[in-house]
Amino acid sequence: MLKNIIFAVVFVSSMPCADTNIYFEHNKFKTNNMKLILKIVLLVAILALSYMVYESIMEPVRFNQEKDARRAKVIERLQDIRSAEDAYKAFNGKYMASWDTLIDFIANNQFPIVKEVADPNDTTNTIVIRDTIGYVNMTDSLFGSRKNFKIQDLKFVPIPKKYADGDVFELDAGEIKRGGLPVQVFECKTPYDVMLKGLDKQLIVNLNKQMSEQNKYSGLKVGSMEEASTEGNWK
Repeated sequence: MLKNIIFAVVFVSSMPCADTNIYFEHNKFKTNNMKLILKIVLLVAILALSYMVYESIMEPVRFNQEKDARRAKVIERLQDIRSAEDAYKAFNGKYMASWDTLIDFIANNQFPIVKEVADPNDTTNTIVIRDTIGYVNMTDSLFGSRKNFKIQDLKFVPIPKKYADGDVFELDAGEIKRGGLPVQVFECKTPYDVMLKGLDKQLIVNLNKQMSEQNKYSGLKVGSMEEASTEGNWK
């Protein structure tokens, strides 16, 4: 009898337990799920890190590309302003610091078309006769070859419309002394803070710092209120 009981206990204990199998299967399922979740999290982290590295490389590249594009447009506008100032000075003997006056002058005045011929009565061929044979609008003469050019836009810094807020070039004009003689001067400029509106702020700060360390104007300008020069600082 005892032998039979012992055999029964051994037999039962050796039988597979359904609850135990369920427990282990459940744990295995949870472990697999955790592994899958960890893989997904790791993949997302790798993708995020890769994107951040890519952006850290490409942001300065995009910044420089846009900066160069805007720079070209600002330089062209500053050259136009210099042409307008030179025309004003040719007629008035001085440069103009008022945008309204300068633009009105260019929009409503004309250049004479002068023809030069030798004096037929001069046997030495040293006397030239100048004869005005017509007139041409200053706007056409200075900017006629430019499509869609508007003289009224001369004072505005050319930046993309979504960033533009009626930003106007800083304009000044006056007189300085050089060698004891009066010299007429003008200066027109715009800082990078305006010219590069909408671009990465930290990169603009870095650019301003770099220009400051080099003792240079942090922006683009033409002319000078300290020197008898009408050159641009982009050269």
